[in-house]
Formats: sequence, structure tokens, C-alpha cells
Amino acid sequence: MIDATVIAAGEGNAPEGVMMFVPPLEEVVWSALALVVIALVFWKKVLPAFTRILDERAELIQGGIAKAETAQAEAQEALEEYTRQLAEARAEAGRIREAARAEGATIIEELRTKASQDAARILENAQRQIEAEQQQASQALRAEVGSLATELASRIVGEALADSARQSRVIDRFLDELESTTVDRT
Repeated sequence: MIDATVIAAGEGNAPEGVMMFVPPLEEVVWSALALVVIALVFWKKVLPAFTRILDERAELIQGGIAKAETAQAEAQEALEEYTRQLAEARAEAGRIREAARAEGATIIEELRTKASQDAARILENAQRQIEAEQQQASQALRAEVGSLATELASRIVGEALADSARQSRVIDRFLDELESTTVDRT
């Protein structure tokens, strides 16, 4: 084709004006024929391969999206289950705390009751011991005061009060008078 243009230019048939941009008819026909052959090869061979590859990718993407949706649904279910279990665990912990508080209060009350009973028992034992010691002291004091009173009375009267019955009467009378004067003062 270049040769034909060069030959045509050499003969003096050189295109002029707008005709310079319009190709010769045989070039248009051969170019159109080549374009139709390339288009047919592309349409029959290349386009189905591209379509198949794009369909496979679309299927992979759709499968990935479906898997992602399934995974997201499973994750949401797991989150809800975790939240439910956490709420149950918190409620159980609250129940355990309340039970422990109640049990602690019961134990404290039992210990207070036991301590109160122990204190009452100790106080009662102490009272009994004090009363017993008071009676022993009173008896010892009576015996001592009695012997002192008998000796004093023997010295005053000038005769011995050796008779135990008489001695006992004198001592009892003296102690009764002593107690009555002590009670009157208070």
C-alpha cells in the first residue's frame, strides 16, 4: 500500500485536500475483513474465557460473602450466648453473695447467742462461787467472832463459858444484835 501511494504520487496522482485523510477502498475492505476475523476470534475464543473467569470469580465472591454472613451469624449467636452466660454468672454470683451474707448473719447471731449463754453461765458460776465464799467467810467470821466474844464474855463475867450450848447461844445473840445494827445503819 505504501508502494501504491508512492507510485501514485510519482505519477502525479497525489491526493489533495480532504482526500489525503480518506484511505483507498481496498485498504478499507482489507482492514474491515481483518477486523471481522479478529472480532470473530475474540467473540468465539476470548470472550467465553473471560466470561467463564468472571463467573468463577463472581461465584467465589458470592461464596465468600455467604461464608462471611454465616460466620457473622455464628459470631452473633456466640456473642448472644456469651452475654446470656455472663448475665447468668452475674446473677449466680449475686445469689451466692446474698447466701453468704445470710449465712454470715446466721453464724454471727449463733455466736452472739452462744457468747451470751457462755457469759450468763460464767456469771452464774461466779455468783455461786461468791455466795459460797461469802458463806464460808461468814461462817469463819462467826466462828472467830464467837470465840473472841466467848473469851471476852468470860473475862467480863469472870467465869468460863465452857458449856458449848451456852457459848453458842451467847454467840448467836451477839451476832444477831450486830446484824440488826448493821441493817439499821444502811
